[in-house]
Amino acid sequence: MTDAATADEDYVYDEATGEWVPASQLAADGGGDAVEVRDAVGNVLADGDSVTLIKDLTVKGANQTLKRGTVIKAIRLTGDAQEIDCRYEGIKGLVLRAEFVRKR
Repeated sequence: MTDAATADEDYVYDEATGEWVPASQLAADGGGDAVEVRDAVGNVLADGDSVTLIKDLTVKGANQTLKRGTVIKAIRLTGDAQEIDCRYEGIKGLVLRAEFVRKR
């Protein structure tokens, strides 16, 4: 790198190491915030996975019950180890607990 490139780069304080590191290095390391989300049987979930419900769930505010065996496609991880964000027809902003799903 040239001196001009390092002078223009942003630095971020890394609480894990207690040092200031270049933002590009922190992004390459994944930020260190990776939360491992596991389903009811211990499988690791990732963004875009499909899951199946293992229990009937009553959805608050939607007056609807999602039945056991319902397939939810294209989940998104929220950063919380027990919550996944997903879409289902007729329900906006659906967040499920990982303990009630199984990876498909």
